[in-house]
Amino acid sequence: MKANVGGIDRVIRLIAGIALIAFGAVGGLAAPWNYVAMGVGVVFALTAVIRFCPLYPLLGINTCGGK
Repeated sequence: MKANVGGIDRVIRLIAGIALIAFGAVGGLAAPWNYVAMGVGVVFALTAVIRFCPLYPLLGINTCGGK
């Protein structure tokens, strides 16, 4: 796995992931949507930590600075 998530993208994903996990955990949405929000938050946070997004190669996106 080659890194394809750059610095700013990484920070945005991590902040959004933590926010979605917290929002789902406090019950800000109806019952099934809490779990969806937390799941999406976990995926965002995980892709920020490992610096790889499996969708980016399929879409031809690379936010890392280098080649």
